[in-house]
Amino acid sequence: MKIAVLKERRAGEMRVAASPEVVGKLIALGFSLAVEKGAGAGASYADEAYKQAGADVVSDLSKTLKGADIVLKVQAPDAPELSKMSKGTILVASLNALTDGAGIQALAKAGITGFAMELMPRITRAQSMDILSSQSNLAGYKAVLDAAAEYGRAFPMMMTAAGTVAPAKAFIMGVGVAGLQAIATAKRLGAIVTATDVRPATKEQVESLGGKFLVVDPEMEKDAQTAGGYAKEMPPEYFEKQKTVVAEHIKKQDIVITTALIPGRPAPVLVTKEMVASMPAGSVIIDLAVEAGGNVEGAKLGEVVTSANGVKIVGHANVPARLAESASALFGRNMLNFLTPQVDKEKGGLNIDWEDETITGTLVTRDGKIVHPRLLDAQTKPAAKKKAAAKTTKKKKAPAKAGKTADKPKEK
Repeated sequence: MKIAVLKERRAGEMRVAASPEVVGKLIALGFSLAVEKGAGAGASYADEAYKQAGADVVSDLSKTLKGADIVLKVQAPDAPELSKMSKGTILVASLNALTDGAGIQALAKAGITGFAMELMPRITRAQSMDILSSQSNLAGYKAVLDAAAEYGRAFPMMMTAAGTVAPAKAFIMGVGVAGLQAIATAKRLGAIVTATDVRPATKEQVESLGGKFLVVDPEMEKDAQTAGGYAKEMPPEYFEKQKTVVAEHIKKQDIVITTALIPGRPAPVLVTKEMVASMPAGSVIIDLAVEAGGNVEGAKLGEVVTSANGVKIVGHANVPARLAESASALFGRNMLNFLTPQVDKEKGGLNIDWEDETITGTLVTRDGKIVHPRLLDAQTKPAAKKKAAAKTTKKKKAPAKAGKTADKPKEK
């Protein structure tokens, strides 16, 4: 079977879906590999390295895709890429399945068997396949480095002959994979770190890394986590209380890093304009959720904005791509670990177990249809609401029966 590794074409995407190391391991499993010329350039992987690993480096997109059974990508394919894929091709990538309905419909229409790697279930044996974890880990690390670059003072306490430099105070909002790595990195740089999250189970994790946990509402936070380990959307009253607690805390912080995301929904606003205005001049806020609408009021995608009181709000897009080589190496291993259990070791090629949790959890399109339960629910619910609304409207506007007149309103 032939696997094609494509060059990413979306703006700012420097990653590649398979490193030369991963390519070599896929070839050892019995696959043939075609890598589009320049696919690894943004991640510092030369074409020659892919050749040495045993891949064919192909000059253009059409030739790379010709005869490909499987396509590996970082981002969802654009229209020209999709138009060149054959019906029945297996696509493995990050597809933004919960938010890009049109893109998923296009995959189904093209007859592509699509696996959305961002939907990988949070089960123990799938940890090595989880692109959200591998990429978020790097994003949390890079967020602290970006903060340090924008911050005009030092992170650690420094006692010098000229005087003492006080340590920076860093506040991490959202203690998922990115948040935990941000805590660890900020501590290593010498900052005093506090953190908060709706999930109380993260308190021990924060403290184990040397941070202090900021509690908002212990009662509400008891039921704040899904069975899959993601944060649930909290009620409005929780966010009101959170704003009050955070507003007092944030006044004293030098660095704030926000990481709160809810799969398939806009990111919750955690830092208001009033909170930004209360922070000292020179403070830095890194919004890692800016691509989902942002956790910070005033954050702009792809920009560093300075508020009226001198606070920098950083909204870099696609933060993992800012560490393209490491991100590509981990992403590629996620892909390898996903495909390996589905390989027929005796005959070679894929023998997909369609009942496997990692398959059912990520499969979004097959045989010309959208098949993932969460995507089907998202389609049927709006349709059902529209139908019910139309029924109600029709009932209200129903004409009076023949031979009868509608009742006139009573006069006072």
